[in-house]
Amino acid sequence: MLSAGLAELFGLERAFWLDVVVIMIWGAIFGFSVYSGLEKGIKVLSDINLWLIAFILAFTFLFGPTIFILDTFTNSIGLLIQNFVEMSFYVDPITKADNFITAAGEGKSYVDSGGTFPEWWTIFYWAWWIAYAPFMGLFVAWISRGRTIRELIAAEIVGGSLGCWIFFAILGNTSMFFQLEGTLDLSQMVSDGLAPEAIVATVVAVGDRVLPLGVPLLAVFVVLAFIFGATTMDSSAYTLSSVATEEQGEVVEPARWHRFFWAIMLAVVSLSLMFAGGKDSLKALQSASVVVALPLMVVLVLMTLSFMRWLKEDFPDAGRRKNITIDPSETAAE
Repeated sequence: MLSAGLAELFGLERAFWLDVVVIMIWGAIFGFSVYSGLEKGIKVLSDINLWLIAFILAFTFLFGPTIFILDTFTNSIGLLIQNFVEMSFYVDPITKADNFITAAGEGKSYVDSGGTFPEWWTIFYWAWWIAYAPFMGLFVAWISRGRTIRELIAAEIVGGSLGCWIFFAILGNTSMFFQLEGTLDLSQMVSDGLAPEAIVATVVAVGDRVLPLGVPLLAVFVVLAFIFGATTMDSSAYTLSSVATEEQGEVVEPARWHRFFWAIMLAVVSLSLMFAGGKDSLKALQSASVVVALPLMVVLVLMTLSFMRWLKEDFPDAGRRKNITIDPSETAAE
């Protein structure tokens, strides 16, 4: 997506070398921020993120199809409540079986048949977050030192979910409106494997609805996407360096060189996947995420039970308290 955005901004052709440049810039940003630490690096980027995404969403909501966004969002909430259980477990087994039979008849593997949308959206999506949970949980616990459990739950589950709802409600429904209006044929672009270009086209179309502001708005969006990716990898590098640092009995940030080392390693992994085969390697990575997530489900259950046991042992009257403040250093010591 970043390559597509830069190609549109500077009139370039999207190519492999541009993807490499994107990863190098991206690696430099999150390498510098994670080296600077939580307060001077990661926190600054996160604050910039917040203001930029608020600006883009507000601009799109005010100057985009506002009524359509509100109506569709309201309708979507009802559909979610009505179909939540079915959608959470729906994997389209009949279509998957047909695809498998067709692929086998052509001498191909099921992977070559492409699978189905529910297969990747349902299974891969929840598997991805299960695989993502341990290191992200450690990072959230670290930056939330001194907060209560209630505050942590409200920020991560309630606040995070609302943020996703607003993001998809505004940008997703705007894309749908452009498709229905005939302004853009986004579905065809996605079918042709041009999903990043479809996102870029949507942002440009939003800016051009008022004045010729498509390119400036796209520039802001590209900067936002760079920083969003950087902050995500910041948390990864920070958590990896924390776990790999010997416990000293006090809460201190991992060494700067250690944090920077893992930032560079993550950038190297991204480049390696591109050189190894691009999209095919990413498909293999998606499959690996699903495989890793299955046994990790057992680990997460054990972690939950251990956490409840720790609460009962250290806070026997927790049920009668209004707030419990958790220090991640004490949790690690346990």
